[in-house]
Amino acid sequence: MTTLIRETDLIESVADALQYISYFHPRDYIRALGDAYDAEQSPAAKDAIAQILTNSRMCAEGHRPICQDTGIVTVFVKWGQQCLLDSARSLQEVVDEGVRRAYLHPENKLRASILADPAFTRRNTRDNTPSVLHVEMVPGDKVHIDVAAKGGGSENKSKFKMMNPSDSIVDWVLEMLPQMGAGWCPPGMLGIGIGGTAEKAMLLAKESLMGQIDMAQLKARGPKNDIEALRIELFDKVNALGIGAQGLGGLSTILDVKIADWPTHAASKPVAMIPNCAATRHAHFTLDGSGPVFLEPPKLDEWPDVNWTPDKAAIRVDLDTLTPDVVATWKHGDRLLLNGRMLTGRDAAHKRIADMVAAGEELPVSFRGRVIYYVGPVDPVGEEVVGPAGPTTATRMDKFTRLMLDQGLLAMVGKAERGPAATAAIADAKSAYLMAVGGAAYLVARAIKGSKVVGFADLGMEAIYEFEVADFPVTVAVDADGQNVHQLAPLVWREKIAREGLLAGV
Repeated sequence: MTTLIRETDLIESVADALQYISYFHPRDYIRALGDAYDAEQSPAAKDAIAQILTNSRMCAEGHRPICQDTGIVTVFVKWGQQCLLDSARSLQEVVDEGVRRAYLHPENKLRASILADPAFTRRNTRDNTPSVLHVEMVPGDKVHIDVAAKGGGSENKSKFKMMNPSDSIVDWVLEMLPQMGAGWCPPGMLGIGIGGTAEKAMLLAKESLMGQIDMAQLKARGPKNDIEALRIELFDKVNALGIGAQGLGGLSTILDVKIADWPTHAASKPVAMIPNCAATRHAHFTLDGSGPVFLEPPKLDEWPDVNWTPDKAAIRVDLDTLTPDVVATWKHGDRLLLNGRMLTGRDAAHKRIADMVAAGEELPVSFRGRVIYYVGPVDPVGEEVVGPAGPTTATRMDKFTRLMLDQGLLAMVGKAERGPAATAAIADAKSAYLMAVGGAAYLVARAIKGSKVVGFADLGMEAIYEFEVADFPVTVAVDADGQNVHQLAPLVWREKIAREGLLAGV
């Protein structure tokens, strides 16, 4: 008997699922992160996890995005072979209509990040379509759908290698993790695909991230096969690296490792690794022809009782009177609360600034004596000054850093580490790089009290804004002497974990 899947049912179900995951973390992730918070001994990492958990509850209550990067949509469809799509449009077009409605929802508009013509003009499609769609035909009379929204910061850290059959997967993973830095916003999950061909391994890694976090249960009962044993080994050895939340050093770099495999050629061992960030977003539903599926909201009492407040020892900074002498007093690891006026700018703005400087053109705003925040905020709704506005990955701005410092910039705010060239430029200019927590976008946005566009309005969310901030929380990641917390702190915690056996029983 044929099951008729109506076009409108599929559209409404996809749209609902994407709105749902924009503000509700999966409950298994929240439970695992709460356990990591309880176990964490690194003050900086514990503070970062507290911000992520507090942000998560705020988003669940307010139905606003967990992260300003609301992701590229990936949809896995297992289509029952007895099902018929009642539509004149293709499955891609129908799914994309669900994406379009979700991202343009007037009560919770999500940031459109998808660019057409990726190699050249990179034009924003304005509605976050098209999605990346994977379809498998399976026996049965139902359609099973997994929907995910993947942020660019974590997706950009994906790794792949065509290994020799005798190469060690564990050694490769442990080599890659430090190279990935903190731009993928740990603590999160690692998805690993083994076998098949190059593209199959990547697909396995991505699909494995759809699974529930169950590492604690797995370790409690013990592995039943080689894959489960490998999961445990990787979990323990990755966390022993001491990278920690946001790369600040600590006990929890990952909350789980998922592995999927597929038979491969005798001469090959393709291995892919894709991380999921602190804004882990995925949902699952089944259509049986009876109508659309609307996901049941979680109970807010399932969230850990964690309410972040600023550190009493944090240093309050007046951005409107900031001087190089004040910046020189900050030391890596210091926590600051920023107050006053702060400019914003990210990839497209930096590229345009560089082109204008090269052409001898006047910039729309002076950066002398200012601080810039690497951010592309979500549009505000209701009475909001700005929508969720967490930091974007700072390393993408590394090649522009010396140029911007030459314009008189005093400091920069972003997420994750800075590379050697940017760190050297910061030290030469006696400036600083300040890190905000990735995965706390709604919480951070509450510190923004005013917002106006002051340059490049045509760039939309990538325009230059001027934010008025009050007690905006940051950590000094690179100080005026070039001391880099993302290099130093993990080394301290790796040694501490090994010396004191801090992960025993975790």
